[in-house]
Amino acid sequence: MSQQTTSVLYDIPGPRQRRITLIGSVVATVAVLVGAYFLIYKPLDDKGQLSMELWGPLVDPSNENFSQVWDRIGLGFKNTLIAAALAIVSSLVVGTLLAVLRIQLKSLTRRRFTGLATPLSYLVRGLSLLLSAVTRVCVEVFRGLPVVLTIFFVARGFPEFGITFDNLWYLVIGLTVYNSVVIAEILRSGMQGLPGGQAEAAAAIGLSPLQTTRMILLPQAFRIMLPALISQLVVVLKDTSLGFIISYEETLNIGKQIIGVLNNPIQVYVVIGALFIVVNYSLSKLAQYVQHRLSRGRKTAGTPAQNPPPAALTAQTESQGV
Repeated sequence: MSQQTTSVLYDIPGPRQRRITLIGSVVATVAVLVGAYFLIYKPLDDKGQLSMELWGPLVDPSNENFSQVWDRIGLGFKNTLIAAALAIVSSLVVGTLLAVLRIQLKSLTRRRFTGLATPLSYLVRGLSLLLSAVTRVCVEVFRGLPVVLTIFFVARGFPEFGITFDNLWYLVIGLTVYNSVVIAEILRSGMQGLPGGQAEAAAAIGLSPLQTTRMILLPQAFRIMLPALISQLVVVLKDTSLGFIISYEETLNIGKQIIGVLNNPIQVYVVIGALFIVVNYSLSKLAQYVQHRLSRGRKTAGTPAQNPPPAALTAQTESQGV
């Protein structure tokens, strides 16, 4: 079955082609290993970057600095995860509300408000158009600003108005401002990409535009745009490293402090990079798992149930002793 399906898609490679592919793979692997040795390992070894004097505080438990270094890295990673978790939750909430608001404003601008007096209907439509334009401008402005500038303006602007927070909240607010508008656009495009017949059917059964968005469009947009949402959440986690500009003690900031004492930047950044890779890989695998579960649930829900046998047929079967 599998071989027939594969042969329909492309020609099955023969013995000669399989040998060529195997030889090519072996040659490419050897070339990569040789290149890594001469371009990475040997230059680092010649400059003493592989010595235990530099790696010991990170990999050798018997080193006198090992426990202190990992205590500091653990503190930084904890602060990174706290800031990322708060920013992810707030970005999802604000982004979802903003997406729903933009969809509702767009539907209001198309309504005629025939049940209202003519001046009042024009006023409502004018307000809807104004709010729609304001939200669109805000989305374009905050989406176009670099995240580092957003965090800087939040950390420097709020105290000017007498609003002071811990550095953690400046970082969270700055990340939320940027990522919420991106998430809002992701969800809005997902809702607008759905077939128009769904909204028409919802209106036909008496659902309001807000109920249609909340009960029909938004859940589907979350499911369809889940890969893009997870990718944006990974961006939120990585952008917490920008907290160094406001002296927030996240992972990279503490890494700089360790480097200032031990003078081993390559080693520290390799370890920190590995930690970020593990967490981001875990998030991507979680996204694949959730998407698989959602698609499997959708297939299960769409499987028609077997119709029970008619009563007459059941009675006839029982009378025949089957």
